[in-house]
Amino acid sequence: MTVHFVGAGPGAADLLTVRATRLLASADVVLYPGTYLDPEVLSHVSPDAELVDTQDLDLDQITERLVSGGDVVRLVSGDPSVYSALAEQTRRLDAAGVAWDVTPGVPAYAAAAAEVGRELTVPLLAQSVVLTRTRARSTAMPESESLTAFARTGATLVLHLAITRTRELMAEIAPEYGADCPVVVVHRASQPEQQVLRGTVATIADAVEAAGLRQAAVILVGRALDPRPGGESYLYDPARVRNAH
Repeated sequence: MTVHFVGAGPGAADLLTVRATRLLASADVVLYPGTYLDPEVLSHVSPDAELVDTQDLDLDQITERLVSGGDVVRLVSGDPSVYSALAEQTRRLDAAGVAWDVTPGVPAYAAAAAEVGRELTVPLLAQSVVLTRTRARSTAMPESESLTAFARTGATLVLHLAITRTRELMAEIAPEYGADCPVVVVHRASQPEQQVLRGTVATIADAVEAAGLRQAAVILVGRALDPRPGGESYLYDPARVRNAH
C-alpha cells in the first residue's frame, strides 16, 4: 500500500493537478478536510472508494485510517508544504513501515493573489513574501518568528489561520506598514462562496467583522497590492537585453 498526500488546492475542483485527479480516481480510500473543500473536488473520486471526512478526527484516528490498507489519498487543503501536518503524519507512517509520497497543490495565497490580479513581488516595492500564521488556539510560534519581526522586513505578508484576530494583528503591524498600506482578504479563494474584501491596515478589520468571517480566509498585506505601478524588472529591461548582445 501507499499513502499519497495530495494538495487539493484552494478548494475548486478544476484547480487540482492532473496527477492529483489520477490519484483520486484510482484510490481505495480518500481522506479529505471537509471544512475547506468544495464538495465538487470529490467528483474526481471513484464511486467505489471509501470517503473519510477528517474534520472531526484527531491525528491518531487519521493515522489509523491511513494505515488501513490499499492505495490511500490524504487530501490536504492548499499545498502540503505549508500547514498540512505532513511532518506528524509521515513520522507515524514511517514508524508503521507504510510507504508514502507527496503531490503538490495550488496554495491558497496564490489563488487569492490570482483572484485580485496582483503579483506579490513588485520591483522596488517588495521582492520577498512571508508566509506565516499567528497563535490563537494553535501551536506556539517560535520566539524568533514574531509578526513584528517579519513586519520590519517590509515584505508582502501572507497571514494564514489569522482571520479572527485581524484587528489585533493590523494594530501590531501598523507602525511598520502604515495605516494606508493595502490589505486584501480572500475567503474560500476559488470556491463558489468566495468573498474578497479590500481595504487598508486601518480599515480591513471593520470589513472582516462586518462580513462575519471566522475561518478559511487568507490575509495579504503589502505595498505590492497597491494598484499603482512600482518599478520594472531588470530581467526584462531593453537596455539589459541590448547590453547582453
